[in-house]
Amino acid sequence: MSTESADVFQSRVAKHAALADPARLRIVDLLTLGDFSPTELQTELGMPSNLLSHHLRALEGAGLATRHRSEADKRRSYIRLAAGALEGLAPGIEHAATRILFVCTRNSARSQLAAALWRQVSDIPSTSAGTHPADRIAQGAIDVARRHGMDLPEVPPRKLDGITGGDFVVTVCDNAHEEITNFRAVHWSVPDPLRINTEEAFEYAFNDISHRINDLAPRLHAA
Repeated sequence: MSTESADVFQSRVAKHAALADPARLRIVDLLTLGDFSPTELQTELGMPSNLLSHHLRALEGAGLATRHRSEADKRRSYIRLAAGALEGLAPGIEHAATRILFVCTRNSARSQLAAALWRQVSDIPSTSAGTHPADRIAQGAIDVARRHGMDLPEVPPRKLDGITGGDFVVTVCDNAHEEITNFRAVHWSVPDPLRINTEEAFEYAFNDISHRINDLAPRLHAA
């Protein structure tokens, strides 16, 4: 009978030890939905910044969370769940939704890809919109979708307007997330592939969104 290595075992021990604290478990539950800035976590948890910093250091040290700078406001950072953080661990509660709405600034790449990927894994309807929509979908988004055997719908980007009470909203763009203040949204801090506009940048965005969608889909059910 094969057993896991001592390093892997100790990694599991560190994760369980970190999650034994109720506040850290709550933070990880939130991160299973999307990325949060420390300020947003403070608001969600009603926790002073010094105590939150302590918990975040513990989660990062256990390999459960990572952080990076916002592309919009360089003074802001986002905390995200580390890749593979929850292997062997069950996330929190499920959420009900009548529709999932993906939002970015231009509605020309990330949100379009997210809505199309969602339709492949869930029966819950999906759509996308932009805070400042472009004239057309980015060619790089069309190309990366086709490389993965998926066609984006031949519709122009549309402006974010109506949000219903049953919508589960996901922002996939730092600029859009930091601009929207009139409703709550789960946030995925996905780098803008158009900033570099290379095949590799679109592949990275596609894979990042695909991974997040596969993690989120089992946690949502039709309202």
